[in-house]
Amino acid sequence: MFIFHKETRLDDLGNGVSRRILAHDGKMMAVEVHFEAGAVGPMHNHPHEQLTYVLSGEFEFTIGEETHRVSAGDTLYKKPYVMHGCVCLKPGTLLDTFTPVREDFLK
Repeated sequence: MFIFHKETRLDDLGNGVSRRILAHDGKMMAVEVHFEAGAVGPMHNHPHEQLTYVLSGEFEFTIGEETHRVSAGDTLYKKPYVMHGCVCLKPGTLLDTFTPVREDFLK
């Protein structure tokens, strides 16, 4: 399967966050998330495993009880149902990979 960036849509989620759904099937999904400085990814959890790769920018991430500053090249792993969230310190983009697919994102 090929997914061409120019054929995907960037959705404005509000409050300085936008999301682009990339490749996905029943077991895996890639999502690009863009943040303006000061934008917040509120604390939440879900039943999916999630890897986040920081493409650009700087963020303060909390996963469970740990909080760290991360920047381009850093990777984060979130177990299912573990609370996590972030604050964008410098404008940036994250690449999130989920398993299974986030059906809620496709609605």
